[in-house]
Amino acid sequence: MKNIMIVTGASSGIGLEFARELSAQRNAGERPVSELWLIARRVDRLASLAAELERQNPGLAVRPVTADLAGRAGGLLISGLLAEAAADGGVFVDILVNNAGFGTYGRFDTTDLNWQLDEIDLNVTSLTAVTGAVLPYMGRGSRIINTASLAAFSAMGCFAVYAASKAYVLNFSLGLAAELEQKGISVIALCPGSVDTEFAHVASEGLREKVRGGKNPALVVKHCLKLLRKGRKIAVMALKWRIKAFLPRLFGRYFTAKVTMITEKRPSRA
Repeated sequence: MKNIMIVTGASSGIGLEFARELSAQRNAGERPVSELWLIARRVDRLASLAAELERQNPGLAVRPVTADLAGRAGGLLISGLLAEAAADGGVFVDILVNNAGFGTYGRFDTTDLNWQLDEIDLNVTSLTAVTGAVLPYMGRGSRIINTASLAAFSAMGCFAVYAASKAYVLNFSLGLAAELEQKGISVIALCPGSVDTEFAHVASEGLREKVRGGKNPALVVKHCLKLLRKGRKIAVMALKWRIKAFLPRLFGRYFTAKVTMITEKRPSRA
């Protein structure tokens, strides 16, 4: 029986740090993990990370999978890989980290519609499909981490599709946590604010290299795993993030959307 961990969006940022941290903790649970699957689009980065983790963790087989998970195809891909692995002695998925995703800065009406639909395909449809594909191979003690965002707690002007997609991730995660509790499967939604990753570079189409004051992704990951072990359902690390998550309850989501549009300027080519 192969006991595996799966991390999507593993080539950089939060996904990369999850891969590093989980590989270091692979023997901490009831079932020592034998394989780590890293899934992302960038071949060279995946190969480099796989080599690094195998070198640092003797006995761990790291499998880089180069793929675009967007849409329902992502779930079909994972389902096929798991079925293939299960045919060769069985598979148990210890942990799934749904981290693949991206954002788009700019007004909805002036930002390329196809780009925003691709965002929904990856952030929402793919995450749901991959989760559905993996669940049959999970059992008591398995864990699911879904990367949402601080944006999940409110509507946001000039960030409308991203905030809406992450609100789905947050609510899906909480609903799933309630459904899977009796099966002994834990689910947590990671809801970070600004983190020092490539997110802003992609969302701004290169106009912003990084966000100012972004938190270290390794610390965000460690905090999330700590709360997951405690049985928490949502991980929001920094105090200022927790305050911002609470504010829409006081002032309303529409008011928050207007305020963020005015005060949190994000560079966009639209």
